[in-house]
Formats: sequence, structure tokens, C-alpha cells
Amino acid sequence: MRKRALSYALLAAMAIGFLGGCSSGSGNEADGAASADAGKADTGKQVTLKVGIFDRGNAPAGYTATDNYWTDYAQKNFGDPNHIKVEFVPIPRNDASDKVNVMMTSGDAPDIVFASTNVLTPYGYAKDGGLLPLDSLIDQYGPNLKTYLGDALDVGKVDGVQYSIPGRRVNTGKYENLIRKDWLDKLGLPMPQTTEQVYETLKAFKEKDPGQTGGKVIPLGLSLTPASLEPIVWSFIQDGLTDEQRYTLSENLGYPLLLPGHKDAVKFLNKLYNEGLVSPDFALDKDEKQVFQDVMNGKVGMYSDNLGNAYADNPGIAKVLTQNVPGANLVPVDPYTNNAGKHLKPEYDPTGFFLMVPASSKRGVEAIKYLDWMAQPDVLLTLMNGIEGEDYTMVDGLPQRVQSDETSKRMFNSADMAMITQGEDFGSNEKNWAAAAAAVPEPFRKSVIDAYKMSLTDTTRYANFTTPIEAENKYMPALRDKYDQLIVKSIMAKPADFDKVYEDLLKDYMASGGDAIVKERTEAYKAMAK
Repeated sequence: MRKRALSYALLAAMAIGFLGGCSSGSGNEADGAASADAGKADTGKQVTLKVGIFDRGNAPAGYTATDNYWTDYAQKNFGDPNHIKVEFVPIPRNDASDKVNVMMTSGDAPDIVFASTNVLTPYGYAKDGGLLPLDSLIDQYGPNLKTYLGDALDVGKVDGVQYSIPGRRVNTGKYENLIRKDWLDKLGLPMPQTTEQVYETLKAFKEKDPGQTGGKVIPLGLSLTPASLEPIVWSFIQDGLTDEQRYTLSENLGYPLLLPGHKDAVKFLNKLYNEGLVSPDFALDKDEKQVFQDVMNGKVGMYSDNLGNAYADNPGIAKVLTQNVPGANLVPVDPYTNNAGKHLKPEYDPTGFFLMVPASSKRGVEAIKYLDWMAQPDVLLTLMNGIEGEDYTMVDGLPQRVQSDETSKRMFNSADMAMITQGEDFGSNEKNWAAAAAAVPEPFRKSVIDAYKMSLTDTTRYANFTTPIEAENKYMPALRDKYDQLIVKSIMAKPADFDKVYEDLLKDYMASGGDAIVKERTEAYKAMAK
């Protein structure tokens, strides 16, 4: 999630606008319990539970993010027996944080809404009275939920009160780098192992055009997204950072703008851009769609993406590529190196999205019942893998995906439906990786395991405070745009102008709130260190 910060200005408006001056969610919790008690009287009256769901824009024909096999499954197996109409509310994947903020501010959020993996987001909502406390509801209606999440539930507490439900993240690897091995083989080149070797490989791709694209070759596919840029940028961050540097200079942007090495990373990208080695219109590609299209059409020699995306059925990048270009071989590679020769890269925290119930909701009981139903082992197995015998078979204790068009269509958003987890835990990294591999066509399974292994090599986790940084909440939305401007204009600058362009944009960034954030984070770090 690119935008991790929470706007307190928005939350203040939310608190005034739709909480009606209520300083805690306890009254709404009672209302939710009352509504459930009315339902338990078996009047037959159906109530509506609204559930947020990602809309990735990838639904196959005949399906939408809110009307598909799994929404029908949830209605039939949970909604109907409980006299509940489950209404799914689409939340666009690429600007989910902004969309959720708007929903919360306007009082139009669904009964189950999710936040990014940054714990400060639900923390901020809770502190402003925007969330329903869930302790008693989970105690009464969430036995399966408590069993499945265990101690991870504590991460969702604010001042000892359960205000959110953190989903489990089984695989904490974040990104993968992919390269056309058939291009390397055709040119007699080895797999690049260092950043300098990447540069030489990209030059060879451009000069010799091994894919015979007719001059349309894109040696490095690039877009204006974290998945495209972060693997490169983080690999330049210098080794030996102190805790103080990590906490005071990282700013929760995801991008390590103020850490030593960031400018070198952007300068490297500037060099690639000016030599025609990256996507020429990368600044216009804010959702990766153009990069994906170029990869599938056989134009791209190397690119970076979210872990597991290249080999998944949807969008089916590797699969479509091999259909369009017989003999194409897209494989993972871990080539970028920092000053110590490490393949530095970010890693996720072991918690996924934070699930929340807005204080304005009257369906707290129904929300917990829904998540508890989902936490049942047989339900979770079905949501993640489909119908046994139709969508998967059990092989050595692991579900192996059936490769069929119907299964591919049916499973396009099943992982998004399983809100309480990201990935299945089979007891070890190796088994989890094998299970992830079993969900893709056989030719790509080794590549999936290799990508997962690489994603956990030389990793670092973001340095997050456990209390909000007020300056971040105030300035981050504007700074997010300023960071994008810095990246785009610096990469596209003439080499002779790079230093001036970069430094001028950095100066503007710091004057627009960056300095205030660093000052507050420094004070917070000193207090934490004590």
C-alpha cells in the first residue's frame, strides 16, 4: 500500500460529522448487540451486512468484484442461514487508502472495512472515536477467529481495547524481479548477480534485441508504482544503518527517501532512462497495466512486480507471454546489490490488512459472525483453494490447483475474499512455498518457489512507531505527490542537470513538511529509546 499515513484533518471532520460528538464506540456496540438480539428472535427479518472488497479491475467475463462465485458462496453458506444479506462494496485496489478515508469521513464506510498493513491507520481512527470496540463481540461471537489468529489479535489493540482485527500474513516476502532467461541464453549471457551486471545486461538487450521486437524492445519495464521502483531503490540503501537512522529518516513512505543511497538509486534510474533502457512513458503508468501488457507482448527483458503476481492465473502474465511468444522463459532473479554486496529489499510485517468496524455501524455482531464463519478451517480451505475435485486435488497433504479455464475464472478473487489471512499456513516456509507453487501451472512452479526464496534474502522491515507521528498525518498526503514528482522529474532530467533537479525537489519536499516529520520522529525515537 503506497499511502500509509492517516489524515487527522479528515478524521477530525469524521468525528464531528458522523459520530455526532460521541467520544467512544461503546454505545454503538450496544446498538449492534441489540440488533443481533432482535435477529436471534428468529423473526425471519433479513438485515444487511456491508463488506468492503478489493476491486482490482481483473474480473473475468460474467463476474465482477462484488458479484461472482465467492460472493454467492458467502451468501448461500453464511448469509442465508443467518438471515443476513451480504452486500459487497467495491474498493479500488490502486487508491484503497484514499477511498477508505473518504468513506470513513463521509460516514459511508461498509460494516467491515480494511486498512493498510500500517498499524497507525486503525490506531488513528480509534483515537478519534471512529471504530467500534470489538472485545466483547469477539468473546461472544468469534471463537474460531480467536483460535485462528491467536496472539496476533493483540496487534489490533489500542490502549488495551480491540479496535481492529489484523489478518495473518503467511508469506512476508514483498517483491520479485523477473528476467527473460531465453534472451540471456540467446545472447550467451549469465544471470546478472550485481547491479552493474544488470546495467550491462540491459544494454545488451537494447543493442542486440534478442526478442526481435523490431526496435520496440524495453530492456527494463518500469512504472510509477512501488512494486516497480522499490526493489531497485531499496537495493541502493547503504549497509550498516543505525536504528536512529531507520526510525527518524524512513518516514513510513515505503521509499527510503532520506536514507543514504536513495539519491544514488534515482541517479541510476536517470542513467537508464537517458540511455533508453527503461519504459519511455513510465511516468504515465500508475497501475502497472502498460508494463504488464509490454511483458505479455514480449517487449520487456526485465521488470519487478509484487511477489507471486507474474505466475498467478490472473493477470496470467507468464502464461500469456508464453502463449504470445513460444519459447519465452520468464524467471525470477535477485541481482540488485548495495555497497556491501547485499540484495537489500523490504519485507512485510507478519500481519496483513487491519479489518475494522466503523463506530457508525449497527452490524458489529454480524461483522464478527461473518469473520468467525470464515475462520473455520473447512471454510478457509475452500475460499483459498476452491472445490475439491473441481478446483484442486490434495497431493502430499497440499492442495494442487486444477488447471482449467473454469477454475481460473472461479478463483480470480478468492484470496481477497479470505480477508482474515494472506496466504495459507502449512507449517513451514518450504511447505507454504510449495503450496503457492501448486496453485500455478506446472511449468512455473519452480520459478514460484525460487521467487519466494529470493524475496526473503537480505530483507529489512519498515521502522514503524507504535504511536502516531502527527506531522506525518498532517503532511503525508501532499508529500506523497511531491515524492512522485521528485522521482519522475529526477529520472527524466538530463544527466548534467540531475543533481540540481534532485536537490531542488528534495529541498521543496523537506520545506513542505519533511523537516517537521523528521523533527517529530527524532523526538519520538529519543523517547522510545529511553
